[in-house]
Amino acid sequence: MSFLRTVLNDSNIIIHPPGFYIIGFETFPFISVYFIFLSFVYVVTVLSNCLVIYVICFNRSLHTPKFLAVVNLAVIDVILNTCTIPSMIKIFLVKDNFIPFNLCMLQMYVYYAFISLESYALAILAYDRLIAICFPLRHNSINTMQSMSWIVGVTWFFGLGVILFTTSLMSRLSFCNSLIVFSYFCDYAPVFRLACNDYSLQWASASFLSVLLLAVPFSFILLSYICILATVFMMKSLDSRLKALATCVEHIILVAVFYIPILTIFSIGFYLGLFDPDQRVLSLSLASCIPPCVNPLIYSLKTKEIKIRVLALVRKSKIGTDQRKSKP
Repeated sequence: MSFLRTVLNDSNIIIHPPGFYIIGFETFPFISVYFIFLSFVYVVTVLSNCLVIYVICFNRSLHTPKFLAVVNLAVIDVILNTCTIPSMIKIFLVKDNFIPFNLCMLQMYVYYAFISLESYALAILAYDRLIAICFPLRHNSINTMQSMSWIVGVTWFFGLGVILFTTSLMSRLSFCNSLIVFSYFCDYAPVFRLACNDYSLQWASASFLSVLLLAVPFSFILLSYICILATVFMMKSLDSRLKALATCVEHIILVAVFYIPILTIFSIGFYLGLFDPDQRVLSLSLASCIPPCVNPLIYSLKTKEIKIRVLALVRKSKIGTDQRKSKP
């Protein structure tokens, strides 16, 4: 093996296989129940987030910085779960766990790009709360549609660009031994560990990006809530304090649901290697698939403005149905 690596590195020969075999769920008991659950999660993700997108896009009164951040999160949620769940269900139903090399790289890119954008989208919502509570008199002048559009655009440009560079590093690796990926998709670390040449650059980039795309937004969210709490406790009225904190509860739940499992899995599993491989695959799949499903249910659809318009949409649809039934 050492001789093979030396030859590959000295002659700069890069070997790319036709594809990889995804075997993350083959040893799980009751796997059919899990895939039925994932199917339900995906349907709820698509329907609820598309409803949020529809309501915001077709109501001009909701064309505000706050709801631009909300619709940004909804779009990311749909793409993130579409990237992984259908392919997982295909592997289970068709019994075809082979994925071509280029499609593997594409899935890897989309997954990590949008898991990063999810992280930054939650930070953007924290920024919206920070400005609204800490600078209430200047909120409309600071947090404008133009400024929010710039923030959302910069996070997309940065996230997509950085992950594109990192994924392109995989093309420098040669895969001349095992092609079996023990994960539920073309996961970055399980794939580069199959390489038969040096993958220290890929390891370093994965470590750096874990900090840049997960730890940095999470740290910003923590600092935002420290500032928010400091501002809230300076308020004289208890009623004002409770109202301010009430606007943050749903967002705090979203942050906990997304960051706690992801940071735990990446820190304990990726760096310390303390997770059993089966536990890592199951935990990471749940940690990735559940937040996009619950985000609209916990946060977006419970927002007063969206809830009012969703109920109006339901009533309008019901009235239209009743009128059609009453016609002879």
